[in-house]
Amino acid sequence: MTGTVIAVSRSSGHSFSKPNEGSIRLVEGLGVEGDAHLGVTVKHRSRVAQDPTVPNLRQVHLIHAELIDELEVAGFRVRPGDMGENVTTRGVDLLGLPTGTILRFGADAAVDDFQPGLMNATLDRDADGNLIRKAGIMAIVLAAGEIRPGDRIEVELPPEPRRKLEPV
Repeated sequence: MTGTVIAVSRSSGHSFSKPNEGSIRLVEGLGVEGDAHLGVTVKHRSRVAQDPTVPNLRQVHLIHAELIDELEVAGFRVRPGDMGENVTTRGVDLLGLPTGTILRFGADAAVDDFQPGLMNATLDRDADGNLIRKAGIMAIVLAAGEIRPGDRIEVELPPEPRRKLEPV
């Protein structure tokens, strides 16, 4: 499975949206250079309030452009970076990836206030009533490197048996 990077974004402040950049640099074990969520320990405000010493498992936020397409059909005007993601992808089933999957980007890197109703539109329920979160995935940086729009994404699945991703 391969995909493409559509956009890369970062913000030094804790804003809902992140402006697009020409490239971002991933820093191994820390996250996106210059982003508010860079660090060894949690940086998301709600997580810091609970326990600021917890390891940062939310270093890079990825959202699939297919979700943006779906939201636009539902009447929302959303662009890459608008939902706070660092990397907007196309062609990779991010939500279907198992725990332990490695995403390789380019040559080196491996890793409701906005619009009323938008956050609810990123949630769904399956036939059994279980919650489905569609607003992307969080990742940690295994290898430093630059990511740019147009970079190829290679998906390296873990060995069987595989486990579903869980919220972090």
